[in-house]
Amino acid sequence: MIAMMAATEAGRRLGGEGVEGDLLELLLRAGTGWVLWLLLILSVLAIALGIERLIFYVQEQRPALALDKALAAVKAGDASGARSHLSAARSMHAAIVRTFLDHAPAGAAAVEEHLQATIEVERSRYERGLAFLGTLGNNAPFIGLFGTVLGIIRAVHDLAGDMDAGGQAVMDGIAESLVATAVGLGVALPAVAIYNACARHTERATSSAEGLGHTLLGYLKREDGGT
Repeated sequence: MIAMMAATEAGRRLGGEGVEGDLLELLLRAGTGWVLWLLLILSVLAIALGIERLIFYVQEQRPALALDKALAAVKAGDASGARSHLSAARSMHAAIVRTFLDHAPAGAAAVEEHLQATIEVERSRYERGLAFLGTLGNNAPFIGLFGTVLGIIRAVHDLAGDMDAGGQAVMDGIAESLVATAVGLGVALPAVAIYNACARHTERATSSAEGLGHTLLGYLKREDGGT
């Protein structure tokens, strides 16, 4: 009975060492190279997304002159003229004016609901891709740190296999593995900067569009009160 228990315990130990050995072997084979490639791909995606957002925001700039003409037409009760002034505009402000013109006959309460819905839809367009940038900015350093840990494990393992190499081999391996942390930080900083710039632009555009919506509602309520 005692012999059986001893054999079972020995089997458990051997099984645990086998699992740990397999995991160590997997980590050693993985190395830090794939982490660097992953960070490189993520950085390219972040830069591409930043360029796409820049082009989008340039195309969606507030059409100041056309918007002033459209507001003047709205004041004068010329709905078709207001539409024509904004026919080529793509901004959030143009969408607000179009929504107002489409639903003005339904009254101020209905227009207010439609304007709020339009702002939410437009805001989602302006925020497209920002979740990826925010996630990348928060987690890229940890991905780099994971690569550093893998590199340190490999360096210590190599030292254990060749004690004659001494501490110099370990220091060289650690120095190489720290590159992953540096790259992770290098990926995170631009991603956070792009995210913050896009978020600020979205907030400014949304606030301006909300102000425009309140102005249009003021025109409509004044007309309803006059009639």
